[in-house]
Amino acid sequence: MRIAVCPGSFDPVTNGHLDVFARAADLADEVVVAVLHNKSKSSLFTVDERIEILREVVAPLGNIRIDSFHGLLVDYCRANGIKAIVKGLRAVSDFDYEFQMAQMNYRLAGVETLFVSTNPLYSYLSSSLVKEVATYGGDVHGLVPEAVLDRLQRRISDTMGEAGTMGERGTMGPAGR
Repeated sequence: MRIAVCPGSFDPVTNGHLDVFARAADLADEVVVAVLHNKSKSSLFTVDERIEILREVVAPLGNIRIDSFHGLLVDYCRANGIKAIVKGLRAVSDFDYEFQMAQMNYRLAGVETLFVSTNPLYSYLSSSLVKEVATYGGDVHGLVPEAVLDRLQRRISDTMGEAGTMGERGTMGPAGR
């Protein structure tokens, strides 16, 4: 069985991530979406919350399972019999960093990295950008799965200390505005 891994923080998962997952699922018998525990990075959602959201949004794809890991990705790959990492590339700037990581992963454990060019619809999209836009009341409909929208709104409202709604015109503020 050919198993591939799509690693990341997925805080939150975006439609760009889902596109890469679906394309990876066409290439491998099984895809593991592995959520990184990164204690040095401040997260909007806990690892458990991200895992829950991911399980919900990938369920229709069938051959994808969700897991999490600490430390080096190649150690996770080695422990789980994974021979390939699938990474989405949005721009040339992504390639510079990812190429170095791919070379190191191969050197350390013989794990190959497959680069998938991002669907042009999502070439600008990142979790960080989604959080920033949502924080300032921007409309993130169509950028994240529906399962993320409500959770994102609630978490940002809780964080900012005000109840808000994400409107279709990109408003996020008291209902009825």
